[in-house]
Amino acid sequence: MDAFLNETDDQGRMLSYGRVAAVAVVGNEDGAHHVSAEVYQALNDVGFTIAANAVSYWVGEAMGSTDFVDLTEVPEVVSNAVDMLTRNAVHLATLMAKNPYPGR
Repeated sequence: MDAFLNETDDQGRMLSYGRVAAVAVVGNEDGAHHVSAEVYQALNDVGFTIAANAVSYWVGEAMGSTDFVDLTEVPEVVSNAVDMLTRNAVHLATLMAKNPYPGR
């Protein structure tokens, strides 16, 4: 990600300007919030734009032994969160494409 700090386009903007980011995390709720916050800050530091509700996570059972990859179906709450994440990210990306951040 350091490369984003040193490279700019012809308008002086970071190469990631106008790009929308989202995060998917597997883990417990507190951990998922912590991880997404850390990743969001890093993405923001290098110029990505974060859409509303741009995180999806599966918490599983506390201290449970089931991994997400072992589930027979995706829980509805996860599907709903991914759907909202996708719609919001695409919406914001469409807006950003039509109205980019100003350059020099």
